[in-house]
Amino acid sequence: MNSKLKIHNSTLIGHVRRFPQASVLVLGDLIQDHYIWGKVSRISPEAPVPVVHVQSESRQLGGAANVYHNILTLGGKADLCGVVGSDEEGRRLLAQLGGGHTSRSGIVVDPDRPTTCKTRVVAHHQQIVRFDIERAGEIKEAIQRRLIRHVESRLRHISCLVVSDYAKGVVTAPLMAEVTRLAALRRIPIIVDPKVEHFSYYKGVTLITPNHLEAGRAAGIQAEDDRSVTEAGEVIRQRLGCRSVLITRGEKGMSLFEPDGATWHIPTMARQVFDVTGAGDTVIGTLALALATGASLRDSAILANQTAGIVVGMVGTATATAAQLTKALRHG
Repeated sequence: MNSKLKIHNSTLIGHVRRFPQASVLVLGDLIQDHYIWGKVSRISPEAPVPVVHVQSESRQLGGAANVYHNILTLGGKADLCGVVGSDEEGRRLLAQLGGGHTSRSGIVVDPDRPTTCKTRVVAHHQQIVRFDIERAGEIKEAIQRRLIRHVESRLRHISCLVVSDYAKGVVTAPLMAEVTRLAALRRIPIIVDPKVEHFSYYKGVTLITPNHLEAGRAAGIQAEDDRSVTEAGEVIRQRLGCRSVLITRGEKGMSLFEPDGATWHIPTMARQVFDVTGAGDTVIGTLALALATGASLRDSAILANQTAGIVVGMVGTATATAAQLTKALRHG
């Protein structure tokens, strides 16, 4: 490792050490990730499908709740805002969040919709099937107003706002318009993990983090190589009027488009890829913490890329700790 890289990694580690000073509000779709773990030794005589002998099951926070969990695991402070159903999965999710009433004051219980739950059946480290329970229509206007009021009440206490959009109904055009306006008044940066069908909602945000497929669809470009990804990134940045765009590209790493027109292609840090579930949540959580503690866009993207490289080496919805991130930077 050359001395220049050592100095840069020292700067990055300094940002990680300041993560506990950051406070982030996460707004978005709350999801319960349910895993059924087992093994397969035969094919069903009833249909050409594997028979899974179930050995255990587990539940983990997903969607916006996983972004929140990532921020806490990395040492930052976080608040969560979203909707759950008045059902067993909703109660389980609230219990997983822990803490007292204050830490859950931004979560609205809607008796008219189920808690979004994704159940994955995994055998021998391979996902066999996934089935979802959800109602993806927009949440009621009254609930949107409650979420907006909560965001407004928290803006003076936070240094970054994350919007985690899984297109399950929480992120709507009126809600985003009002949240963007309120955050701008206090100069709070907004980072969005987007859905293509909602791109028009994100005008004026600070940073948007589509993957290369989402970016290509949004820009009307087949974004595969550096040239086409660069074109897609610039189209999105200009169309939305956002400060910057970070396109995640799987095994090709990430591409960052900065306000001055500079483009940076960052190679992946993943050594082994077992499961990409939740990697986007890790990316946006790390970005929020880094920007909230004064890191540049480029350094924030490098840190997010490094953290993503850690979690894709784990099976299931995973998070990385500040200690793991620091160790990876020291040995990078």
